[in-house]
Amino acid sequence: MLSFEEKIAIIESFPELERKNVSLGRVNYHFEESAYDKKNVVYHLHPKGNGFVYAEYVKGYNKDDKGMVNIRDFSAEELRTIIQKSIQSLSPKASDEADDVVEEAYEETWVDYENYKLTLLKEDELWNIYAGPNLDATYNTYEEAIEYLREEGFRRR
Repeated sequence: MLSFEEKIAIIESFPELERKNVSLGRVNYHFEESAYDKKNVVYHLHPKGNGFVYAEYVKGYNKDDKGMVNIRDFSAEELRTIIQKSIQSLSPKASDEADDVVEEAYEETWVDYENYKLTLLKEDELWNIYAGPNLDATYNTYEEAIEYLREEGFRRR
């Protein structure tokens, strides 16, 4: 396992990342040029070696429900690779292209018996339900969102 200092040295070799100190000695690194609202690339890097890299739009990694990959036991090369892929996935150029790294946005239309329409849309890490341009509800998971829609008498169109 790399030490905290070794991980910091690797992360700081990426000039596009900006260090942000947070509580308990932890450190975040932001990518200010992100094409998304999400700017954290490295999240809660701890002096004991634990930390996360945001990889929501990167394939090939085990992610938690927030799109984070635990980097505690990563080698130097693995750490460099995932940070590079994270930055690439958040870059404005990546958001304009449909390549293998960036996933497609997800949207569904739901209707009720009166033909009233709601739109279910995945935005960042949340599932939002819109009634026209107005936000109706927000859920953490797809399952919670569709449960709400079904309880309200809507079905997928």
